[in-house]
Amino acid sequence: MTSEYLSFGPANSSGPFDLAAIGTGLVFAESLGELAEAVSAGGPAGSAVVQAPPGTGKTTLVPPLLANLAWNRAGHGARDKGGLPRVVVTQPRRVAARSAARRLAALDGTRLGDRVGYTVRGERRTSPATLIEFVTPGILLRRLLADPGLEGTDAVILDEVHERGLETDLLLGMLAEVRELRGDLTFVAMSATLDAPRFAALIGKYDGEGPARVVDCPSALHPLETVWAPAAVARLDGRGVTRAFLDHVADTAAASHQKALAADAGIDALVFVPGAWEVSLVASRIRNRLRDRAAGTEVLELHGQAGPAAQDRAVSGREPGEPPRIIVSTALAESSLTVPGVRLVIDAGLSREPRRDAARGMSGLVTVSCSRASAEQRAGRAARQGPGRVVRCYDQKTFGAAPAHRTPEIMATDLAGAALVLACWGAPGGQGLALPDDPPRNAMDEAVEVLRDLGAVEPSGHATQLGRTLARIPADPRLGRALLDGSALLRGSATGKRTTAAESVAMVSGELRAPGADLTRLLSALRSGQEPAARRWVEEVRRLEGIVREEVSGVVLPEELSGPVPEGDAVGFVVALAFPDRVARRVPGGGPEQYLLASGTRAGLPAGSPLTGHEWLAVAEVSRAQGRDAAGTGAVIRSAAPLAAETAEAAARHLLADTVDASFVNGRVGARRQRRLGAIVLSSTPIRPPLAEGRAAVVRALGQDGLSVIGWSTTADALRRRLALLHRELGEPWPDVSEDALLARLDEWLSPEIEALAGGTPANAVNLADPLRRLLPWPEAARLGELAPETLEVPSGSRVRIDYPEPGDGDGRPVVAVKLQECFGWARTPRLVDERVPVLFHLLSPAKRPLAVTDDLASFWSGPYAQVRAEMRGRYPKHPWPEDPWTARATARVTRKA
Repeated sequence: MTSEYLSFGPANSSGPFDLAAIGTGLVFAESLGELAEAVSAGGPAGSAVVQAPPGTGKTTLVPPLLANLAWNRAGHGARDKGGLPRVVVTQPRRVAARSAARRLAALDGTRLGDRVGYTVRGERRTSPATLIEFVTPGILLRRLLADPGLEGTDAVILDEVHERGLETDLLLGMLAEVRELRGDLTFVAMSATLDAPRFAALIGKYDGEGPARVVDCPSALHPLETVWAPAAVARLDGRGVTRAFLDHVADTAAASHQKALAADAGIDALVFVPGAWEVSLVASRIRNRLRDRAAGTEVLELHGQAGPAAQDRAVSGREPGEPPRIIVSTALAESSLTVPGVRLVIDAGLSREPRRDAARGMSGLVTVSCSRASAEQRAGRAARQGPGRVVRCYDQKTFGAAPAHRTPEIMATDLAGAALVLACWGAPGGQGLALPDDPPRNAMDEAVEVLRDLGAVEPSGHATQLGRTLARIPADPRLGRALLDGSALLRGSATGKRTTAAESVAMVSGELRAPGADLTRLLSALRSGQEPAARRWVEEVRRLEGIVREEVSGVVLPEELSGPVPEGDAVGFVVALAFPDRVARRVPGGGPEQYLLASGTRAGLPAGSPLTGHEWLAVAEVSRAQGRDAAGTGAVIRSAAPLAAETAEAAARHLLADTVDASFVNGRVGARRQRRLGAIVLSSTPIRPPLAEGRAAVVRALGQDGLSVIGWSTTADALRRRLALLHRELGEPWPDVSEDALLARLDEWLSPEIEALAGGTPANAVNLADPLRRLLPWPEAARLGELAPETLEVPSGSRVRIDYPEPGDGDGRPVVAVKLQECFGWARTPRLVDERVPVLFHLLSPAKRPLAVTDDLASFWSGPYAQVRAEMRGRYPKHPWPEDPWTARATARVTRKA
């Protein structure tokens, strides 16, 4: 690192940052000169991608470097006028943003919120003197929508872009466009993995000078020992993570930490499990296991639902004299954060990732094996400050079978929020925007349709005024609309609380775990302060109420309800406003815990849920599941609130419909008048089917099950076979009478019969022979009997029916089954269809059993007949078996009668 980037003033001055002091002991200090040259090359500002492993100090050093460069560019005049250049740094999680800001402020020797600050959802520590501000991606997205030029911001740093969070992906594309308009905006993306060239090409797309420069940094990791400790039980079952496996993780963590402490009392442990529930359970089990052996060990919990103080306590370094620590965390500690003192990692190898079930219209978090890249990142936490050890609670085979990288969030999650951001940005559906991955077309189309239903986008795809208002609300657009509508509609309700809408939205958007899926019980715990996240929830409620007061002007809101919403329905009403397609009714006969959603999905409540037996629910979250929790439906309700039928209909009123459902079953048309809420049938009454609905039912049944629903009579089947042979041999104008062809031409040949069936005529009264004759071509139809006769006259004088092949049989032949004695003297085999097709004879015994099959009678009489005669004359002595069949008289009778 050159002295130019080390010689800035003292750390406690009002001037630039002292990089020499801040960078002491950090590997990335050696790369600062290269980065400074990269962002300064070819002009006053530029772009770059920093590729550096966790622990090298990039998050600590890159922001002050860019702040120093911006300070120098601004000049004394601009600084004296208060035009302090600001560097904005995104961190994917709130705790990481706070922790990074706190660490940099401490290294700078200034108070947090002065030169270094942060802004996260519901919390801000900045001042007019702030030069570096750490924010979450959502905060920066909303700033961009409000101020696309980012006035007052000199540089933007996107950290942890390799995690492929949805909001970070959007920022990559949007900031690349901003740089096209603002050449003085420095833009740096930072990645901990080896995909930096991809991001460099994306960032440089609008510069016209090729990819952005990649600045590498060597690894800062110390030696790392890997220990495999697989469990003898399954990690996952139909309900998620098994308790037996979590017991194994807790046992492994407690034992491994005790062993490590025996060698070095300064070692802390970091345990990775997939979610907040697992964190609490494993932490509790570890405390129980250590109670007798190591009473001084402190077990801390780190997850997104913990309060800021608890999070900050977990990621802060241990003070001298404090006991050793075991920190049980979700993937929140996987990157962005360096937890001081950690030299031991215990990894369950699981993560919670968004997944979208397009078939059921569900999205949510599911527990899966973490990627190999995530596993390596977790392991690296143990070797940042010295030699470390990672204990993986699974085997090497499982590790090798895991995906290489985490699935990008844009490929697996609901895209309604992203679609709204893109609509407000002027890139509907992401059109024209350089994103790391294009969003899945079907998922984006569904998201845009959701926004249209909300009134958030115009037919062109661009945002409406309401859409721009919803984009300013830090929640899913559906919850944002429910916040606005619920605040208006509940104003005059019996609850007497406008805050109910804000409380409900803050609760659902906060991803809090509802006990037994019951949101009303969770709300009671939050209101009483019993829930650990209650303080953050209260702050969020106040913020949402403020947004409603500020944003509601000029927005068209719904009319007041005809009646008040009952007190017990308020939460369910707000949830139903947000997700009307998830209003659910208990399935009769399906058990008290099985429900049908308005979307058509069936889902079950968790076993023992206090919501069991309620007739109506407003469902906030539903996800795929198996086992008892799904009540046999394959989907489980994760959070919901009860509501009355009238409230459900009021909230989802646009899904109400009165329909006549006609069906053609067992040969007759029937109909019922139904009142529906989406897929939920509210009432059903039998009625006489209207003609149009009856006709549609018949056509629908024919399309699904074919013409067999009417049935082929013997006459109709025979005529169809004759026509099929003529079409096969002669083609047009003889009609194609295959099933598909006939169904495609129903109006041409079956319309009167369909009308009759629609009017109540039973199917067994319809003979398809007459309708088929409507397809006969004229004048060619006059030769039907000549080309494909119904019967054939044999030498005995009998007329024998010809059996024609099935339609679609490309090689089938017309068959005549006749007693051998009726064909004596017949030398020439008859041919049909203008001599094209020879008749295939089945020559029968007197008992009408086949004796021979031939289409060459002359050859039969001259050869095989002699053997047939020798075998049959003794068995049937009363029938003629002449030696000379050529001269014998053909007869249909026995010898004596003849």
